[in-house]
Amino acid sequence: MKTVVVGTRRSGLAKTQTMQLIKSLKEKNPEVNFEVKEIVTRGDRIVDRQLSKVGGKGLFVKEIEHALKVGDIDMAVHSLKDVPSELPEGFKLSAVPVREDRRDAFLSNGNVSFKDLKPGSIIGTSSLRRAAQLQQMRDDITVNWVRGNIDTRIQKMRDGEYDAIILAAAGLKRMGWSDDVVTEYFDPEEFIPAVAQGALGVEIREDDKEMHEILQTIHHDETATETTAERTFLKRMDGSCQVPIGANAQFVDGELYLTGLIMSEDGNEKFLVKKSGDDPVVLGNLVADEMEKIGAKEIIDEINKNK
Repeated sequence: MKTVVVGTRRSGLAKTQTMQLIKSLKEKNPEVNFEVKEIVTRGDRIVDRQLSKVGGKGLFVKEIEHALKVGDIDMAVHSLKDVPSELPEGFKLSAVPVREDRRDAFLSNGNVSFKDLKPGSIIGTSSLRRAAQLQQMRDDITVNWVRGNIDTRIQKMRDGEYDAIILAAAGLKRMGWSDDVVTEYFDPEEFIPAVAQGALGVEIREDDKEMHEILQTIHHDETATETTAERTFLKRMDGSCQVPIGANAQFVDGELYLTGLIMSEDGNEKFLVKKSGDDPVVLGNLVADEMEKIGAKEIIDEINKNK
């Protein structure tokens, strides 16, 4: 029986989503045995600072890619939103399984809706994209950064450190939290998610044809097309975790639409562009072209220069 070694981050969510993916692979490939190898990344080791202040792309993938390169693992399971839009030479994104919920979830003490929060309320998030959108929607609230796994963040809110927190709906669902814990889900066309939020990406060595064939059994074309449009936009705009940037690509009545978002860190400037098209790469570039025309790239260049 062939044994495949699967690399994953050590976090609870990463391990859970990896095991869920392996279950799907095992159903399609019963003749293959899968072993999990946990890897601690730089992003996991930094727990006392905002990731956007640390800088650099690939905080959650570099150590895993090294293990892939030297042959310690045969495939790597990532949250696709953590994967830089350009992969290092010798690697490829072999499969993108069906996407989990792409939305951002709003959780609050007392189940108070976002619009009904008292002025001065404190919302916890570690994302510049979420913070900028929250501040643009309401300038009378305070956004403070929060790190830690889902359970830790929810406990901090319940202990009164925060009046509310924002989390990715996908993580909550994968970890088995019920809808009861969520006060409301934000519409992904009104509160733009992170690029590829809710999607996983499986990375392999580019020349590993056998591994690619195995992974094609769980590949989902629609999710791959959507996330390709979003990631193309990200790559063109030179976005990173240091920039409030988001994208949402969705098929509506068979047509692919992409909404791109770029904001200033304080939420005062907001650029939103929506286009449709057949080819995800062309569409990603089309939205990026429009963003450049209306001046959004200047915000990114300024932020990157200051960092």
